[in-house]
Amino acid sequence: MYNDNTFSAINDAYCIYLCIVVGDISNYISVMRLLWKFLDKMRCFRKRLTIPFLGILITCLLFVNLYMEDGYVLEEDKRQLRETPIHQLNSEKYVHTFKDLCNFSGAINVTYRYLAGSPLPRKRYLTIGLSSVKRKRGNYLLETIKSIFDQSSYEELKEIVVVVHLAEFDLAWCESLVQDITRKFAHHVIAGRLLVIHAPEEYYPVLDGLKRNYNDPEDRVRFRSKQNVDYAFLLNFCSNLSDYYMMLEDDIRCSKNFLTAMKKVVTSREGSYWVTLEFSKLGYIGKLYHSNDLPRLARFLLMFYQEMPCDWLLIHFRGLLAQKDVIRFKPSLFQHMGYYSSYKGAENKLKDDDFEEDSFDIPDNPPASLYTNINVFENYDATKAYSSVDEYFWGKSLSTGDFFIIVFDKSAKITKIKIITGTDERQNDILHHGVLEVGEKVIGTKKGKKCSTYITLGEFKNGQVEAQEIQHKITFDIECVRIVVTASQKEWLIIKSISLWTTQPPNQ
Repeated sequence: MYNDNTFSAINDAYCIYLCIVVGDISNYISVMRLLWKFLDKMRCFRKRLTIPFLGILITCLLFVNLYMEDGYVLEEDKRQLRETPIHQLNSEKYVHTFKDLCNFSGAINVTYRYLAGSPLPRKRYLTIGLSSVKRKRGNYLLETIKSIFDQSSYEELKEIVVVVHLAEFDLAWCESLVQDITRKFAHHVIAGRLLVIHAPEEYYPVLDGLKRNYNDPEDRVRFRSKQNVDYAFLLNFCSNLSDYYMMLEDDIRCSKNFLTAMKKVVTSREGSYWVTLEFSKLGYIGKLYHSNDLPRLARFLLMFYQEMPCDWLLIHFRGLLAQKDVIRFKPSLFQHMGYYSSYKGAENKLKDDDFEEDSFDIPDNPPASLYTNINVFENYDATKAYSSVDEYFWGKSLSTGDFFIIVFDKSAKITKIKIITGTDERQNDILHHGVLEVGEKVIGTKKGKKCSTYITLGEFKNGQVEAQEIQHKITFDIECVRIVVTASQKEWLIIKSISLWTTQPPNQ
């Protein structure tokens, strides 16, 4: 009934079936050749088995096609998932460190070299991080470290630790600089206040052939991409040394008692949410973080290290963690002093004009809610007069009796209040006639909260009012501060800033 060709054809079909069942389809071309051979042998008995065998062949072809396609898609998806976290980097020395980038918990597995000092078991209040590389012109690191220590009192020094990351692959330069650091700051190293670390080059990604965003030249892309990784390794190391972390650059000078001023601000922000507090308006200088955010920030810098400069990434990080606005304090506590940039030794004359050498006396507005019956212009809302954001409240024409009230979350001991209205550009949008009051005994109304009793502290003159030594004039803890309009005016009102100073508990 069947000849040799028939049995040969059946045998070929069986071989194809086995290939499919066991998943051995690594050679797709060979399978197709078997199919064509099978079809050729089928001609001898096509009249008898045409329909059944065609059905089998079509089924086999569909099965092979679907299997191959699904396998290809699956492998392609796996490949993309593997490549996405490492941004198309193929270096084995990089993969072993960055394979867990998608996991945003825990520290990054980097083995650091301790070049000077070692961490103490007791956590401090603040870690100050510096990352430094060899510059073609000038070196300001020693001056920066000196400024940090010189501008701190003995009590403040007990609460800080300075970590310097020498992010340079020239080990001879690193060793030479470490000798200078340990010779000049030996007592700080011994006391555990100064650590110098180094992350070996093998932990870094490939820094050639990176994406050239913003039409940056290749060497600029390499510089800023490496800088992101430098900072990420520094943040990762510092994540468990203290409660807070301050990022500085290696060419700055500090204001006197900057730690006390900063602690005063942090205390005033208790109960309010923040990701980053800024104590300088320049670049990556004077940015304060909660230490428990450092692992996430480190991984964020690593994931997008080649996309943009670090100070731009910080803005995105802050926004992703739901802090919409910049929270910046004046006067600035840190000033850029370097004249030559670490990139190619180019001139860099950037200065912070809000910096004051002695800025101990900065306001510390307590957390509060704000209420006003003045018609607000666009989005210049009341909170912008009370916050540290470089914006202001802007209200339309005023009538006698209009008010602007600050109700504290907790009663406070206020020592000084200063309110400024108008701006240099709009000098007539000031409060021409008004008074400053403080009150107690908060009550609720349909339009918000207010105090039931008030005492007047002063009148506005030329759009400003300042009251000092309030603690000697008021016997109660203040719960409200109120601005009251005492005469109508056609001009609009800009409240540029509301600054309050409080007495601090003895342990602050």
